Amino acid sequence: MANLRNKQHLFFDLDDTLWDFQKNSAIVLEQLFSEFELRDKLKTDFSSFLENYKKVNLAFWSDYYKRKIDKQFLRNQRFHETFKLFNYDNYGENLLITEQYLTRAPKGNFLKDNCLEVLDYLKGNYQLHIITNGFKEIQHIKLDGTGIRKYFKNIIISEEHDLVKPDEKIFRLAERLVNTSSESCVMIGDSLESDIEGALNAGWEAIYLSEKKSQEYTGLMINGLVELRNIF
Repeated sequence: MANLRNKQHLFFDLDDTLWDFQKNSAIVLEQLFSEFELRDKLKTDFSSFLENYKKVNLAFWSDYYKRKIDKQFLRNQRFHETFKLFNYDNYGENLLITEQYLTRAPKGNFLKDNCLEVLDYLKGNYQLHIITNGFKEIQHIKLDGTGIRKYFKNIIISEEHDLVKPDEKIFRLAERLVNTSSESCVMIGDSLESDIEGALNAGWEAIYLSEKKSQEYTGLMINGLVELRNIF
């Protein structure tokens, strides 16, 4: 394993790396599933709805990273596409649920396990930064609502720069903003495609955060943030 203790700049992804997207999202989705009586309309239970929504959402975000779809399409179509999997087609209701979801979900305050402890541990010896592909107004709510903004010197939100991970350009932008080179940078994130491959292609070191063991990735991997204490 490479010695990363001499690195100066640690860049974190936000969703499902620091902010617990899966947990915060599921809480709001279950509320909306009940409020909009989707059990009767979709003729399914919440767990099946959630499983299918996650697949649709993941596919839409992948297309967004590749610039195949834009922000508005992602927002306005993911619930609609999920509905259609259950033979339910109500675009107006889809928009209402979308509005409620985008209002409530970012206010969730669940962080990944040991997040604050690890950030406190790292902040004394490293400059901490964020690179996130999320939408600017949503990501700012998460950062302020959880109180973690104070830990980070630079917060790079892709939409504010018209760039998305894994594009090498966003990593070069990060280097310019902190006035450093690739040799000083480490990316920590939960997405092999956008965080890890993007960083490695830019000449950075990368740490893959995955709660499940990966057969496809042979690089440096951790199962939880607390393991960063053994690396730095």
